[in-house]
Amino acid sequence: MLIRFLFLLLFALGGLARAEEPLDPQMAFRFSARAVDAKTIEARWQITDQYYMYRDKFKFTLEGGTLGVPKLPPGKVKEDEIFGKVEVYRKEVKILLPVEGSGPVTLKAISQGCWDGGICYPPINQEARIDLAAAPAPGTAAAVSPAPTPAAGDETSRIAGLFKGDNLALVLVSFFGFGLLLSLTPCVFPMIPILSGIIVNHGHAVSHLRSFVLSLAYVLGMAATYAAVGVAAGLSGTLLSASLQNAWVLGGFALIFVVLSLSMFGFYELQLPAALQSRVSNTANRQGGSLPAIALMGALSALIVGPCVAAPLAGALLYIAQTGNAALGGAALFVMALGMGVPLLLVGAFSRTLLPKSGPWMEGVSKFFGVVMLATALWLVSPVVPIWVQMLGWALLLVIPAIYLHALDPLPPQAHGWQRLGKGLGVLLLLGGAAMLMGVLGGARDPLQPLGFLRGGIAADAHGPTFERVASLEHMNARLAESKAAGKPVMLDFYADWCVSCKEMERFTFADPKVATRMGQMVLLQADVTANSPADAELLKRFGLFGPPGIIFWNAAGSELVDLRVIGFQPADKFLPTLERVLR
Repeated sequence: MLIRFLFLLLFALGGLARAEEPLDPQMAFRFSARAVDAKTIEARWQITDQYYMYRDKFKFTLEGGTLGVPKLPPGKVKEDEIFGKVEVYRKEVKILLPVEGSGPVTLKAISQGCWDGGICYPPINQEARIDLAAAPAPGTAAAVSPAPTPAAGDETSRIAGLFKGDNLALVLVSFFGFGLLLSLTPCVFPMIPILSGIIVNHGHAVSHLRSFVLSLAYVLGMAATYAAVGVAAGLSGTLLSASLQNAWVLGGFALIFVVLSLSMFGFYELQLPAALQSRVSNTANRQGGSLPAIALMGALSALIVGPCVAAPLAGALLYIAQTGNAALGGAALFVMALGMGVPLLLVGAFSRTLLPKSGPWMEGVSKFFGVVMLATALWLVSPVVPIWVQMLGWALLLVIPAIYLHALDPLPPQAHGWQRLGKGLGVLLLLGGAAMLMGVLGGARDPLQPLGFLRGGIAADAHGPTFERVASLEHMNARLAESKAAGKPVMLDFYADWCVSCKEMERFTFADPKVATRMGQMVLLQADVTANSPADAELLKRFGLFGPPGIIFWNAAGSELVDLRVIGFQPADKFLPTLERVLR
């Protein structure tokens, strides 16, 4: 069944790849330019696979300075149907241009290229703004570094470059490794109690093999969804799962977990009418025994629980968007999701061993997973409810289990070790829940520091420096122009309420004192794309992003620092050097 599923998936993705159409020339031949030194400009084109550019069709003009004779590298000879024997460039070309001038200049380039599919484009006009005054003096770069190194792109571009080597094994192995790393992020953690609850709902009727098969069905559903939605996102230029991050969808999905948790507490007949109780019970039973139902739960989890954008995911989407190669990009995303699912497969493989034998213990285990499912439901709706509601919910989820663990009851004199351990855990939960309740009443709005208000303030700096929100592309461009006139660097942060990695950046990276100090020297802009509106989509498309988190930088001269883009979560110690480079 697994082999058939993989075959059908690759067949479908291959059909999408065969239906590709030629790219827009600006995407097929991506142009950039930089000042190597005060006397030299490097013009660079990144050429998409299956496209090429003619060596003899390049023309350059310079506004604000004088241009010397371009130094074109040799190309590869091609027998062209239109021009005969010509030299062409593939993958990448860098052209050095001697210049005389100072200050900002505008380089205008004319080039021409073709697609192997049989289409040649008319001449393309592209331009770049370059500040020669900010470039090092001739020879300075050579003194610092004895060997010139190619310009490095951002991490997303480097990952997208993996595909260009045409090494399928390297791509798949690399993306499986990326998936293993992503499995350690908060985006995957909520899937563990979902799958665990399904398996525990079987009790001891499930064998080792059966529990592993259930986990495999869940992971395959998740992986197929990542591949399909990833391909669609790459071809459409938008992160489709972001549209599901609203109160109705998240609330409905959370309600499912509430209903399932009630089944583990045995409250169905007390909470639901008989007819609905029967329907929910049948649904729960089908989820426990039906592989398609569990695969569907995995697919929904991938869409709703984990829409985080990390560099590997963004790199694959960028490759699909640039080349239209849905088969290779989709296969990479499928394998990446399998890597993310390794912890879930381990849960399935060992859950039968970890469960105690039938008896009173099983009732406690069921109630434990009932609490975990309630916590998952609260976590799901946290982006769309106020902070104080979240804190109140966590307080209840700590206090009520503490009472069941006899935190308020005296222990009998002859209590055994497990009873004492349970009471100790109950007391800790009770104290945590009480602290959370005090925080709600005291006005605290940080679940990790509920008693912060006792210091005389409500942790005003808990989320780092303050950002100015930009609502549209026009607003952003106006602020960039103002910052350039003032000679200040700019940082643009893409954020959404439903983005777990965005909140990690706020809580653990931006709030770091050293990072906050460096950020205070910049103009801080933030694009809140929570609503996924047309204006939000336009901002994301402007920078080739598929969703948050993403951070874009401009230097004091107003030039975008493409090489310093940050996609996904970065800890403070890794983010700080990036800020240092921006402020140079």
